[in-house]
Amino acid sequence: MTERVDGTGTTVAPPPPRVGSGGGRPGRRPKPRSRARRPSLRARLHRDWQLLLMTVPAIGLLALFHYAPTLGNVIAFQNYNPWDGVTGSPWVGFAQFERLFGDPRFWRAVGNTLVIAGVQLLFFFPIPIALAILLDSVLSPRLRLLMQSIVYMPHFFSWVLVVTLFQQILGGAGLFSQWLRQNGYAPLEIMTDPDAFLFVVTSQMIWKDAGWGTIIFLAALAAINPNLYESAAVDGAGRWRRMWHITLPGLRPVIILLLILKLGDILNVGFEQFFLQRDAFGSRVSEVLDTYIYHQTLVTGNFSAGAVAGLVKGLVGLVLILVANKVAHKMGENGIYRRS
Repeated sequence: MTERVDGTGTTVAPPPPRVGSGGGRPGRRPKPRSRARRPSLRARLHRDWQLLLMTVPAIGLLALFHYAPTLGNVIAFQNYNPWDGVTGSPWVGFAQFERLFGDPRFWRAVGNTLVIAGVQLLFFFPIPIALAILLDSVLSPRLRLLMQSIVYMPHFFSWVLVVTLFQQILGGAGLFSQWLRQNGYAPLEIMTDPDAFLFVVTSQMIWKDAGWGTIIFLAALAAINPNLYESAAVDGAGRWRRMWHITLPGLRPVIILLLILKLGDILNVGFEQFFLQRDAFGSRVSEVLDTYIYHQTLVTGNFSAGAVAGLVKGLVGLVLILVANKVAHKMGENGIYRRS
């Protein structure tokens, strides 16, 4: 193509030709690249056999102690007798479920479990988050290490020791009651008062496991880019605004993940802690699903009723995890899993 001259006498260069064959003719669209072909199963096994071999012990333990015992849930549909075994016990269909759902002690245990789980979710779950933020703000490494050691230590105490310590402090003959007697006041029977049960078990849970729960949140805080804090400080953001706009959004995926797992485990509030204090506070307020299953199976010998209660608890937990994970997806988070 030749140059042309406009009305002012200025030489105008021709427009560049379009990319493609034929100079000015429009070219064809480039073909999209085809995806790399996925290796076959045999090729992947040959490539990763060392890694797969390393997982064999873990898979064996999981199958032996988790999946194999799950097969024992068939006794929930039987009138199970240990002497006759699974093959010799008669099948009763859903009769054990009807008997369980008609037992008022079961519904009382369910109600106590939900109330305790709700109180722990409201008062216990936020404490590790606040404690992790507090520990992360400590500038001295030695002071931070000392505080972490102090708050981690109670996690390694058994529930027997934890309950004993609270009994020695808040019991009828404990330090607090002795101090009240010395000052002319009537002692308080906190460790045997049914109205104080929720306060006692929640306090025990916070004292024992709040420090241990900060480990995951401290790891999440370490993954936040420190340049964000520096930029926010330069722009005039104070400590609280940096925490609200940087720290908490950085912790949000971990908080949602742990909240989903907590909801799935909401009916499993614990066994040993409540079993040790059941007689002191009374079964009316301290009977939970785990202690109910224990008394139905090992005390009364009704193994089928205990299997039904455990199966119902597992199914409810599974449904809660699926629903909470779906809600997390609606909020834009990954949750515990996401379909590819």
